[in-house]
Amino acid sequence: MAENNSEGAPNFIELAGDITIAWLQNPNVNPAAEDVPAFLKSMHLAIAGLDEAPAAEPVSEVVAYEPAVPVRSSIKPDYLVSLIDGRKYKTLKRHLATHGLTPDTYRARYGLKLDYPMVAANFAALRRGIAEKIGLGRKSLARPDAAGEAIAVPAETQEAAYASDSGRP
Repeated sequence: MAENNSEGAPNFIELAGDITIAWLQNPNVNPAAEDVPAFLKSMHLAIAGLDEAPAAEPVSEVVAYEPAVPVRSSIKPDYLVSLIDGRKYKTLKRHLATHGLTPDTYRARYGLKLDYPMVAANFAALRRGIAEKIGLGRKSLARPDAAGEAIAVPAETQEAAYASDSGRP
């Protein structure tokens, strides 16, 4: 191991040499001969940099994010344009997750209103239509009244409900 010099400070050259030797002894490392001096130099600079007085911590500044496109032009009926990268999306939620954001943090980052959509209007209407077609949100056909007796549902409603049935059990 490297020893301290006469002043009590560690010898950076010996420390860098020890680290380089350990690196070369690793069986998973097979460096070219010309890479060793560069590695030794980078280790020496890194170790010498550790001895320097730490710089005063920078004052954390609030980062102002510049939208990739104007907010007004980011909302279209068929797609939403991401303010992060300017690409078109039908829904922003997964895109935001890849950037480590939630819809609320995205809105806060760009100063958007709470009603800023996360899904394109036409895509939401399409999904809504599909949900209605398969019967999501619809009450059951026979509903009991307050007395607990089943109320008869008109035959037309029953036929419409079963018309889309594919015949599978």
